[in-house]
Amino acid sequence: MLKDLGVKPYLFPMPVLMIATYSENDKVNVMNMAWGGICAENMVALNIDEDHKTAENIKNRNAFTLSIADIDHLKEADFFDIATGNKMADKFERSGLNAVKSSRVDAPIVTDFPLTLECKVVECQHTAYGFRVLGEIVNVLADEKVLDEKGKVDPAKLNAFVFDQFQSGYYAIGEKVGQAWQSGVPFMKK
Repeated sequence: MLKDLGVKPYLFPMPVLMIATYSENDKVNVMNMAWGGICAENMVALNIDEDHKTAENIKNRNAFTLSIADIDHLKEADFFDIATGNKMADKFERSGLNAVKSSRVDAPIVTDFPLTLECKVVECQHTAYGFRVLGEIVNVLADEKVLDEKGKVDPAKLNAFVFDQFQSGYYAIGEKVGQAWQSGVPFMKK
């Protein structure tokens, strides 16, 4: 029997995305967020509260990087969700992670994360539903340790985790259980 839970933002999985930007004086700022993702082949959409330091930085620099956190850096990723750059000037330094300046956009690349999308801002939108940033992916960087023999990202090697909107947990991404555009083919023959 189905039970009515009301209006909730219940989707699973939710990504754990690390948005890196520069604050004033090229200070690295990183924010953990789940309300974003791919919205076109070369575009991402981020839904951010406009009072976040990250939103201010994005508007000032017109660029950001978007990284996938891995289980090895779960504590740092969670810290980036707990701490705010508006109140903690040394937030990134406290994490112990490392960053370099992107050569393609005006944003930092956190070198400890295995996969990073370098993005330039296409549009900032103010809607009835909040502040949304659309970014064009200008390049993707991957640590060689997460690539397969063909040079493609291997999700098992990525060691990523996802966010659970139901109980605010983090979950490791599990084993491969099917192949897109092949597992459902038998239904085509009915």
